[in-house]
Amino acid sequence: MKRVVLSLALVAVLGLSFTSCRDTKEKTEDKIDNAMDEAGDAIDEAGDAIDEAVDDAAESSSEAIDDVTEAASDAADSIEEGAESMSDDVNETISDAKKTGSDALENAKQTGSDAVDKAKEAGNTAVEDAKKAGTDAKTKAADKIKGL
Repeated sequence: MKRVVLSLALVAVLGLSFTSCRDTKEKTEDKIDNAMDEAGDAIDEAGDAIDEAVDDAAESSSEAIDDVTEAASDAADSIEEGAESMSDDVNETISDAKKTGSDALENAKQTGSDAVDKAKEAGNTAVEDAKKAGTDAKTKAADKIKGL
């Protein structure tokens, strides 16, 4: 960038020196000095502008890196929160499944116990009925034997 400005200044100086050939030597030297001063000032301004642009680019790059770092951190936090939420949901589902299984086991035990009690009761009733039928048969047989 500095070379471009210097080249433009040199071309301007040369152009001025060729077009002002009629001027006296002092005027020409003054114009050359002025042109050189202006070219130097332009070069200084261009250098300052370049330095400013480099600083701005560095600052923008730094801000962009900070933004990307922050976004990555936010994404990691979001993923972690999602994983914790999923873990909580899974643990809750497991807890619900355990409770449901435990309830089903208790119901099965109760149903089994009720079935055993009913079977015992039916067995006892059958034994009692059989004993009564046996006693009745024995009494009828004894009555028949007496009647003969």
